[in-house]
Amino acid sequence: MAITASMVKELREKTGAGMMDCKKALTEVDGDMEKAVDFLREKGIAKAEKKADRVAAEGLSAVVVDGNKAVIVEVNSETDFVAKNENFQTLVKELAEHVLAHSPANVEEALKQNFKGGSETMQSHINSAIATIGEKLSLRRFTVVEKGDGDAFGSYLHMGGRIGVLTVIAGSTDEQLAKDIAMHVAAINPTYVSRDEVTADVVERERDVLKQQALNEGKPENIVEKMVEGRLSKFFEQVCLFDQPFVKDGDQKVGNYVKSKNATVQTFVRYEVGEGIEKREDNFAEEVMSQVKK
Repeated sequence: MAITASMVKELREKTGAGMMDCKKALTEVDGDMEKAVDFLREKGIAKAEKKADRVAAEGLSAVVVDGNKAVIVEVNSETDFVAKNENFQTLVKELAEHVLAHSPANVEEALKQNFKGGSETMQSHINSAIATIGEKLSLRRFTVVEKGDGDAFGSYLHMGGRIGVLTVIAGSTDEQLAKDIAMHVAAINPTYVSRDEVTADVVERERDVLKQQALNEGKPENIVEKMVEGRLSKFFEQVCLFDQPFVKDGDQKVGNYVKSKNATVQTFVRYEVGEGIEKREDNFAEEVMSQVKK
């Protein structure tokens, strides 16, 4: 069967695959459009497997809100260039919407679920995107949070999603307050909401370190304890949201600012794309030679 330009165009529109790939697929299946779609999907899965050993440490975070539920996700790509791709941005939003709607327990469960109620799994949907975009892509993590009717969600995406924050403000429906707190969390990166969340063993370990530092500085034993308590306050300021000077008003602490609004921070989630992923340093010359030898 002769493969026409209009057939190639139709298959390309259906799958998003490249023109030559579409022509080859149609040729392989003698012009059967549905079989050609399957052929490309299978090819996409093969491409995804070839890319499995690559490091995907770029990408985007995204926040989606629906009523009293919200989700923050991180989806990784190999390059920052792809993170700016419209198809990739659409994929991130689709994955976030699916997670919010179906509440999987973890990433592994999410990847096995039928994507948006269809016949393909989320992993298959990601594999199709890999075939189109040409890089390893992966859903790395997500967190689903809920609020009450009298509470507020706040979200902030820095640099389009390089850093994403989702906050829950309790006791107030002030969404601007929730967003302001999200911006602060993005900028300052606290670990805890308040001192109450810092476990006793963490405090004691920090106290021991500070005490030894003071002794090593030659400070007299009788003033070391007071020095340690003072430095411990600095530690809490580094790690506790409520102890930090508010980025929009450095004259007051975040805890006092939120309290003045008759609210409190229930929780926050902060994702920085690629944090904790060891980025592989490739030798470009070796990579080129490996391609030449194939």
